[in-house]
Amino acid sequence: MQQYNILRILRGQYPKAANINTLKERMLDKMSDVSRLVERLRKAGLIERKSSEVDRRAVDVQITAKGLALLETMDVDLPDLEDSLKLSLSEDEILQLNGLLDKVLTRY
Repeated sequence: MQQYNILRILRGQYPKAANINTLKERMLDKMSDVSRLVERLRKAGLIERKSSEVDRRAVDVQITAKGLALLETMDVDLPDLEDSLKLSLSEDEILQLNGLLDKVLTRY
């Protein structure tokens, strides 16, 4: 969810870049290690990092075409997935699934 959140923030900034501090401010989870998340997304080819032209100490981050395409796919698929889960799982099962997914995702 944190990586998805960063991609959505960058899509909102597109075609402009955002710096790490902007991402930290806009993240839903304020405790996120944004630098680590950005590096993971960069390795996946979903974003680009480069030194800021204004401040050499800062890093500008911009979503790539691959990142935009992924979000476009997710925009279509996520509501369908949510609807199918709501129809096939009880509220208790959904809470249990969320807990298990959180447990798995904290390892990565």
